[in-house]
Amino acid sequence: MVEAAPKSGSLITARLAGDYGREVMAVPGSPLEPRSQGCNQLIREGAVLVQSAEDVIELLSSFDGTPRSSFREAAGSWSGPDELADEPADIAGLLTLAPVGVDELIRQSGEAAPAVQFALLELELAGRLVRHAGGRVSLVG
Repeated sequence: MVEAAPKSGSLITARLAGDYGREVMAVPGSPLEPRSQGCNQLIREGAVLVQSAEDVIELLSSFDGTPRSSFREAAGSWSGPDELADEPADIAGLLTLAPVGVDELIRQSGEAAPAVQFALLELELAGRLVRHAGGRVSLVG
């Protein structure tokens, strides 16, 4: 996405692509430009930031079929109650003061998404976790 007003058809298309598990990339723009607000919001919500052609080439050359953006979960990726976590994942060692995407924590830990979400919830309730924009989390400073 290069330009998108907040209620544009392009933005709707990008959101649908994210819902279907497609890679969503966006070029940032001036916060004062109305046609950049949609792209900036996509980036804030987890779309891949594109600052140069090399970013797109890098993404496409290393693409393994799994979207890198955390913009939306793939449609139908949750199969129901059987997938709920009985125990939280041990992810505290992967967290630092620097915000990291929840999807990245799931990849790094190798745990199921519900187990990681369960662990994050426990850390947040204990006051040890801070949630940031774009689906990112970090330890409390």
